[in-house]
Amino acid sequence: MHQVTKLHYHRQSKILEVHFADGLCASFSPEFLRVLSPSAEVRGHGKPRLVSHKKQVAISQILPVGLYAAKIVFDDGHNSGIYSWPYLRELHQNRETLWQDYLDRLAAANSNREASLNIRQL
Repeated sequence: MHQVTKLHYHRQSKILEVHFADGLCASFSPEFLRVLSPSAEVRGHGKPRLVSHKKQVAISQILPVGLYAAKIVFDDGHNSGIYSWPYLRELHQNRETLWQDYLDRLAAANSNREASLNIRQL
């Protein structure tokens, strides 16, 4: 049920499509995946770390991890999250609650999603 058959990252729209074997197609923004990374850096040891200023983050690489997960490398240098197929399914199923919780934690910390520095490439 949780087996992923295809991952497709649309670089222009910055959307990752995840196709599951049962026909479900889930779409994720890089920001959503980055701030909810399953890595120890984000998850912490019992207390999740609030990750902010990631609205503009992009995915630079997706690497297979066996037949059960993918390692997503972000353009901010974060590369330690292993996204298992069940975790991606869980993110999809709970997306609204998880996102609202994230926004509430940002507000409580007086932080935001915007990049902390405005960098323009020429």
